[in-house]
Amino acid sequence: MQQTIALIDDDRNILTSVSIALQAEGYATRIYTDGENALKALTDNPPDLAVCDIKMPRMDGLELLRRLRETPGEGATLPVIFLTSKDDEADEALGLASGADDYIVKPFSQRLLIARIRAILRRADLTRRIAAGENAGESLPETIVRGRLAMDPARHEVTWGNQPVSLTVTEFLILEALAQRPGVIKSRNQLMDAAYHEDVFVDDRTVDSHIKRLRRKFRLVDPAFAGIDTLYGAGYSFADD
Repeated sequence: MQQTIALIDDDRNILTSVSIALQAEGYATRIYTDGENALKALTDNPPDLAVCDIKMPRMDGLELLRRLRETPGEGATLPVIFLTSKDDEADEALGLASGADDYIVKPFSQRLLIARIRAILRRADLTRRIAAGENAGESLPETIVRGRLAMDPARHEVTWGNQPVSLTVTEFLILEALAQRPGVIKSRNQLMDAAYHEDVFVDDRTVDSHIKRLRRKFRLVDPAFAGIDTLYGAGYSFADD
């Protein structure tokens, strides 16, 4: 069955180019130029996933997501990726706290966006099947427990000392790669391979940026967090305490 992606952005050039790219990958698309019109459409006839800009006229992306999450029905659990030119930590924190699944900053690679869409849709489908009891006999990813860290790949849930930590898909995949083998140094290339589709190319600074954000998020629940070690010139490892 063809999956549908809603695109919400006041930049028509982005709407057109991303829509064409997604249709080439086999997705159906719907486009909206402001949050107010999108809200009614997403509530009345939810797509499989929405890609939403933050800064828009009439209703911004944060308000749109807040209202979606407060509305009974499928909109409350609709996967959402924020796509924005505002590379601001406060915007990311607000977006994830509101229930966004990932956060991609403009200018962006369409291949990266498509890879993140695929990953989130796979996760959403697995979560739905688990909830419906449709996974009988299916091998599910095991929960990873390393000291105070617990990661549930099937549900994309992370806790540190039983406190929830909200991570994007990319951050989750990087942390999962580190936590699978505590103490083993993973190079930036290895972490990029774990977090990105094989056709998506990012530079070393992108991985470093994700590591900084991971540390920052864990330190919000534990100021003494030191679970990710850096070996300069080599990479990163997870410290299993």
